[in-house]
Amino acid sequence: MNTLTTGDMAPLFTLTNQHGAAINLSDKLSHGPVLVYFYPKAMTPGCTVQACGLNEVLPQLAQQHVNVIGISPDPVAKLLKFSEKYQLSFDLVSDEDHQIADAFGVWGEKKFMGKVYDGIHRLSFLIGQDGKVSHVFDKFKTKDHHQVVLQQLSAQA
Repeated sequence: MNTLTTGDMAPLFTLTNQHGAAINLSDKLSHGPVLVYFYPKAMTPGCTVQACGLNEVLPQLAQQHVNVIGISPDPVAKLLKFSEKYQLSFDLVSDEDHQIADAFGVWGEKKFMGKVYDGIHRLSFLIGQDGKVSHVFDKFKTKDHHQVVLQQLSAQA
């Protein structure tokens, strides 16, 4: 895994969201910074806590013109169920072939209960309007992710 770091240019992408619409990173960046967060699997406990936490702070993120895009290898239909079940108000996009996860350097070997497999590592990237990564969130608990993001935004302000 060769994970992006602060100052790197974020790979531009267009992926399909939970409603079947094409979501383009460069379009989102034209309105302000974007928090791109990678999560392993919709409808799982950790991913649900993380998504719901971000959903709760969307008004504070919007005050700073920050858009949120969640990326997972889940198919669009599963993202729609996830979004509807938890009333999520931001884009969840499907990266089934994990090309974007590879480009951000978050796809790689994982270990869980003695099993080794390839999957998404839970990382988030704050991307400035210039397209550069302004912060990498790699040390957080799923239940605190949204608070860590808000703290970083306050520190950058």
